[in-house]
Amino acid sequence: MPSASTRSDVIIEVVREAFAPLMRADPVAFRAKYRKMALDPHAFYRGSACLFYNDVTAEENDWARHGAERIWIHGDLHVENFGTYLNSDGRLVFDINDFDEAYLGRFVWDLQRFAASLALVGWQKALPEDAVRKLIGRFVRSYLAQVNHYAGTAGDDDFALTLDNAAGPVLVALESARALRRADLLDEMTVLTKGVRRFVEDGTARRLGRDERAQVVAAFRDYLETIPRSKRFDRELFYELRDVVGKSGFGIGSAGLPAYNVLVEGYSQALDNDVVLSMKQANIPAVSRFVDAAEVDAYFEHEGHRTSVSQRALQVHTDPLLGHTRIGGVGYVVTEVSPYEVDLDWSNINEPADMREVVDLLGRATAKIHCASDEDSDQDLVDIQVEAAIVESLKGRRTEFTQWLCQWGIDYAVRVREDHALFVDAFREGRMGIAAT
Repeated sequence: MPSASTRSDVIIEVVREAFAPLMRADPVAFRAKYRKMALDPHAFYRGSACLFYNDVTAEENDWARHGAERIWIHGDLHVENFGTYLNSDGRLVFDINDFDEAYLGRFVWDLQRFAASLALVGWQKALPEDAVRKLIGRFVRSYLAQVNHYAGTAGDDDFALTLDNAAGPVLVALESARALRRADLLDEMTVLTKGVRRFVEDGTARRLGRDERAQVVAAFRDYLETIPRSKRFDRELFYELRDVVGKSGFGIGSAGLPAYNVLVEGYSQALDNDVVLSMKQANIPAVSRFVDAAEVDAYFEHEGHRTSVSQRALQVHTDPLLGHTRIGGVGYVVTEVSPYEVDLDWSNINEPADMREVVDLLGRATAKIHCASDEDSDQDLVDIQVEAAIVESLKGRRTEFTQWLCQWGIDYAVRVREDHALFVDAFREGRMGIAAT
């Protein structure tokens, strides 16, 4: 193990290198990001995917073979990146969300990132190490069982966690989403002015000057051309622009990234059918900094293109409004601000029995994104049967792999807790590239 001073230097170098351009662009937002990361080890872990990939890409292991070392991965698979959405078939689905870090990589990296996250949450809930080990093992076995299902069932790419087959806290999240209304979201984000909705101007929204607004409107028009034809609504009125504002106040992962909210007419001229879109600058995915990215980067026009294509590859029946555009030559990803999003709430999932039920379902959801691509995925970077590659990679080694991943997750969570303390000290001392006050 490196000394504390050596590891502190690594944390400072890796984090500063990853975030330097965004820190320069918006130091206030990054100070807020670092404050959130300082709250606890898991918050630090969520905000430092770059450090995770610095570590795992330097490790020697051969778990991913036969093409499984280069598949679509989520890139930031932690326990809080799961929630509900309304898919393009109109069904409420519980799934992995937030695809900003999606890229090509080893299937095991997603499992490692989740295992350490689960171990951190287990530590925060004061679970014994043996209980944490059993939870990680349960997640891995559920993942592998779902991979087996795909390997043995031709053409089944439509598995989903829904109101019909979910249980426990996952079902609670879906039922909560079902009770939400589009009108409630619109009432929260907009105000009626002479019978027309406009965005509320608050601490997170700002009116745009003439030139900036013209740029965003032009980018919106370009975005419309990136929606797959099979996903487009057949009514031009749907996409009629009503209002646009600059937006701030995103979570840990999106600090410093410019963003806009766009209000469009929606399904009809009824006021409760308007739709809010998020247009957010896409970031460079953390894993791409530590692998040979030349071929992948050449495939995409910009990071917004990469983000939207990645999400379509990983998520079955994805948001029909997902697309991408450019502003000032920089890539942006466009998605609906859905009124039906409910994140998995871990604050009330405290007992191992409840957590077992959850990780069973999360393991299946993780296998689904690895093995089943959407039928309208417009990419050909991965042209293998992922489930077959994973099965072959772990043939005769599943028990060994499960034991290894359990221990790895527990050990890395210890490192993250130590890293968190080093990060807090470095931030307080002004060594993270931005003053703490």
